Amino acid sequence: MKVRKIPMRTCVVTKEQLPKKDLLRIVRTPEGQVVADETSKLNGRGAYIKLDLEVLEKAQKSKILERRLECSIDDATYLEIEKIIKKKRGEV
Repeated sequence: MKVRKIPMRTCVVTKEQLPKKDLLRIVRTPEGQVVADETSKLNGRGAYIKLDLEVLEKAQKSKILERRLECSIDDATYLEIEKIIKKKRGEV
């Protein structure tokens, strides 16, 4: 049986290399909207963050996602990302 390669990505906050399934992709769409991409297939500039609320909080304080996506992100978007992280981790 052939061994499947696990896609690895780097978290922009912690700089850890993790399997793609353990990260959440945040995308700035061509229209300039910032959304969480659960399918990892949306067009646009993307950045990966670890599925951890502490990492999200650190990203919000340091504005690292805003620098990586080259746009401003409002608090409502961070709340939406927080809900998605809680859902993926089973904390709903």
